[in-house]
Amino acid sequence: MRPLPLLIILMVLDHVAFNGGRIAVSLTAISQGASPLTVGLLMASFALLPALLAVPAGRWIDGVGVQRPMMVGSVGVGLGTLLPFLAPQLPGLAVASVLIGVSFMLINVAAYHAVGELSSAEDRTANFSYVALGFSTSSFIAPLLTGVSIDQLGHRSSFLVLALFTVMPAAVLALVGLPNTRRKPVALPEGGSAAKPRLFDLLRSPQMRHLFIAIAVLTVAWDIYTFAMPLYGTQIGLSASQIGIVMGSFAAASFMVRLAMPFVAARVAPWQLITVSMLLAAASYAAIPFSHEVGTLMAIMFVLGASLGAPHPMVLTLLHHSAPEGRAGEAVGLRTMFINTSQTAMPLVFGVLGAALGLAPLFLAMTAALLGGGAMARRVARTQQGR
Repeated sequence: MRPLPLLIILMVLDHVAFNGGRIAVSLTAISQGASPLTVGLLMASFALLPALLAVPAGRWIDGVGVQRPMMVGSVGVGLGTLLPFLAPQLPGLAVASVLIGVSFMLINVAAYHAVGELSSAEDRTANFSYVALGFSTSSFIAPLLTGVSIDQLGHRSSFLVLALFTVMPAAVLALVGLPNTRRKPVALPEGGSAAKPRLFDLLRSPQMRHLFIAIAVLTVAWDIYTFAMPLYGTQIGLSASQIGIVMGSFAAASFMVRLAMPFVAARVAPWQLITVSMLLAAASYAAIPFSHEVGTLMAIMFVLGASLGAPHPMVLTLLHHSAPEGRAGEAVGLRTMFINTSQTAMPLVFGVLGAALGLAPLFLAMTAALLGGGAMARRVARTQQGR
């Protein structure tokens, strides 16, 4: 099998275990009478250490290639999902949360780095789109599989089912492997000495700074949707099924737009797409506080899902193109650090602001941030067109 399809299959299998593990840990803790605070801490445990370790992991991957980190990650996710089967009490769930989170972070950074290195400049965005489609598929499978497993087999056995998904990736990586993606060291000037790379050197170039501003805005926009829409739906009197239908519209749009990205990428410049995406997302957030019907919210969520789903492959392509020679893995690690930091801290920030001010100011503040990000992206797009 060609390396890229194999890589995507392995990622999807590991992501089913990771995503299902998050759901199973939460539901198992709730079934044991854990408080909302305890459940929140368990969920934060999936992202806290990955936020701290993503950049060092990226540097390691730059040095050794992707096969060993992905194999370590697959084994780690397998052990993490197996642990609650052996020790289903809260301490076991806590250790599993940390182990699964850190291990999948390794897989995520390594695999994105590998896709970038295995792609040419012409097909890189399309290949990142295929990876995003794979993640969309596993994000659909994991909740369904986990829910059915818990209902039919019980909370404890559901973890064993999830652990089985990591067996094939670990075995393939150990026995077959992936092509080496380690870059050759950058040649130093004669008489020069190697200086230890510093994290924020990555942000010295305006191109990288603009890109990470865009990443930060888009990440927070996605996190606000995840946190606030269930609360907003409850506030306006929607049932759980109606909230699920509304949020399903977001997921459907995200999947569809990623399916179309290879076609779009060939015709639209990356920063132009990011500009349009941010402005459409801003319009969506501005409309939410004035919408109270399921049909209207479904339409808004469809636009928002397409707006936030479309830039993902483009951002990864720009990140790979803009990273300094030999530091692409570190750049992907920095992106992962941003995402995991947001997933750890933003629910707390959103909760405090939402309790103090209500959800409408939160949506409008996100509108303003997206408008600012869209204006920045438009300037970058115009600058690149003028070259």
